[in-house]
Amino acid sequence: MKTVFIGSCVALVTPFKNDKVDYESLGRLIDFQLANRTDAIVVLGTTGEPSTLSEEEKESIITFAKSKINGKVPLIVGTGSNSTKKTILDSKRAESLGADALLIVTPYYNKCTQIGLIEHYTKICESVSIPVIVYNVPSRTGVNVLPETAQKLSEIPNICGIKEANGSINQIMRTCSLLRGKMAVYSGEDSLNYVFMTLGASGCISVTANVFPREVNEVVHKSLKKEYDEARRLQEKLDEINKDMFIEVNPIPVKYACEVMNLCENSVRLPLTKLEKENEEILKKAMFEFYN
Repeated sequence: MKTVFIGSCVALVTPFKNDKVDYESLGRLIDFQLANRTDAIVVLGTTGEPSTLSEEEKESIITFAKSKINGKVPLIVGTGSNSTKKTILDSKRAESLGADALLIVTPYYNKCTQIGLIEHYTKICESVSIPVIVYNVPSRTGVNVLPETAQKLSEIPNICGIKEANGSINQIMRTCSLLRGKMAVYSGEDSLNYVFMTLGASGCISVTANVFPREVNEVVHKSLKKEYDEARRLQEKLDEINKDMFIEVNPIPVKYACEVMNLCENSVRLPLTKLEKENEEILKKAMFEFYN
């Protein structure tokens, strides 16, 4: 089976200070992940606010992360856009800067067909030699990778996985079934990590792992070892956290949670705004109760 990693991967936030990328905090975030068993790290995914970053900032983040991780786990870089040509340029740049793999979201806004999706990913994969993970998140993009399309995409040599966040259990089951033994399926919804694993997924790409990396990792690895009762218990313990991490649009809540954990400032770039005060109390309460 083709795969980039097996286990838990964090979709890392991009820390800001005075509206500039905070590299001291970025280093602290990466160290925190490495110390808590994370199996791979994504930078410039949705949680990393890439749409608000300049090209120079993106290059610097990739270069910094590559050096800091130093080969300990795979560095996966988000390079997706709604332009095939731009995605190719960004993907080639990420590869040249040392990315181990790419996470490429489906084209958003354009609303291409399933044939368009296949041609989009085919062209991109012809332009790079490193592995590619398809990212399916219809709630953000307006495009849904159907299970049969995912099966066709698995035939492309360097497509090695799909991050699935479509929200439909029926579709998730069908995708896992069609891709079994071909390429990895990764949970893209923290609330469903355990469900994905029981269906044969290879791991998850997680927002919650920014602040609870060890616990997310344990859910995945206990499931992989078929210790389902313990995995389910941990998933249930994380349930309130997973829900509250999306009490407002990602990454607004997780940035607040990172500040609570003294990992980075609670700072996002417009048009995102800080977590509402009443939601701060809800998320902080869930985090406090988790540890107590």
